[in-house]
Amino acid sequence: MNSRQRRGVILLLLSVLCAFGAFAGVLSVISDVNSKVGPEVSAYKVKTNIAPYTALRSEQFEKTTMPKRWLSANAVTDLSEVNGKIALTNLKQGSLLQSDMMETRPALQPGEQEIAIMIDAATGVAGKITPGATVNIYATFAGESQGEAAQSKVIVSNAKVLDVGKLTALEPGRDNKTAQGTEAVPITFALNTLDTQRIAYAESFAEHVRLALIASGSDSSIRPGDRTYTLDKDK
Repeated sequence: MNSRQRRGVILLLLSVLCAFGAFAGVLSVISDVNSKVGPEVSAYKVKTNIAPYTALRSEQFEKTTMPKRWLSANAVTDLSEVNGKIALTNLKQGSLLQSDMMETRPALQPGEQEIAIMIDAATGVAGKITPGATVNIYATFAGESQGEAAQSKVIVSNAKVLDVGKLTALEPGRDNKTAQGTEAVPITFALNTLDTQRIAYAESFAEHVRLALIASGSDSSIRPGDRTYTLDKDK
């Protein structure tokens, strides 16, 4: 082997050593990245915008994967968590689903009954009454005889709202005293037997039925003398 051949062999060996060195460097970088990123886990993103207080379904979300260490502690990794839940706020498309974005849908308690009535969308709801809200239910009645004053009564106090339905156009000429406008919303309540009878009576015989939202944490008790109002009380 002459000197030129020896130089060629040496250069070849150096090239092989450099290649092994580069490969080892790449493996080291990959190992370092993996050690920093960690294992990947499943998470879920919102497919399309979801309005507040909408019942959640699994098909409203799409699966994605990301490093576990990048997920917040309340990120949802099991889609079964949405069962029986409603959205607390507006969920925007592409946002990562988290447990504090939803809450358990209100449910009946022992001794309660579920009853739904149509409420005028403009005067009775105005978009602010949602599932889980507490309301007072007012009904106005015309005087039973000529000259008798009309009355406004608190039919049910502290009524728990279970569900708010979709805006519904009323049929022309429909005899519905609780919804004098052209659109109404079905509101479902959880009430005891007596309050259920009261609200059924009001829906059938009252001139109007309206809801008043009670602020969270406020004193919602009503004195007996304040449950009925007539105009002559202000004279």
